[in-house]
Amino acid sequence: MSDAELVRQALAGQAEAYAELVRRWMPRVLAVCHARVRRADAAEDLAQEALLRGYRALGTLTHPERFGAWLHGIALRACLDWLKARERGTVPFSALGGCDPDGLPHPRDGNDVPALDRDDERRRLLAEVEALPQEYRTVVMLYYYENVTYRELAETLGVSTATVNARLTKARALLRARLSPAWR
Repeated sequence: MSDAELVRQALAGQAEAYAELVRRWMPRVLAVCHARVRRADAAEDLAQEALLRGYRALGTLTHPERFGAWLHGIALRACLDWLKARERGTVPFSALGGCDPDGLPHPRDGNDVPALDRDDERRRLLAEVEALPQEYRTVVMLYYYENVTYRELAETLGVSTATVNARLTKARALLRARLSPAWR
């Protein structure tokens, strides 16, 4: 069933139709939020906020077939609102050191060195992705972390597939240049 049909059903009062839209779009909305705010914990909250805002404003959607792009815009606005807010004083446990990105302590015995090295590499890669300029960070997060196709990316971002390709190519080049010296 298409997004447009699910939107129509949700507007007709069928809550399970919007639940299906949430299942379809949550990973992409989360990736967009993570790319924008660069914090996994905040991104999850903002993705939920964007989906709630979308539900509340569903009646204002004039082109149901463009639900994804519309929701993407709502997610971006939610992120911008968060970034402008003054009350962002929380620090994730992972920023304190000695924790993985989920806030769990690292194992300390010597048998886990290879796993710790992989974790360090993964964290470094994610940090470099998060340091990319916004337009590159967004396409990388959606393409690699959410397996979104070029066509879906183009539709969601409101650009051509050639632009998506150019942004991914540039992002890869930037990442290669930033990571190569450390990983040789």
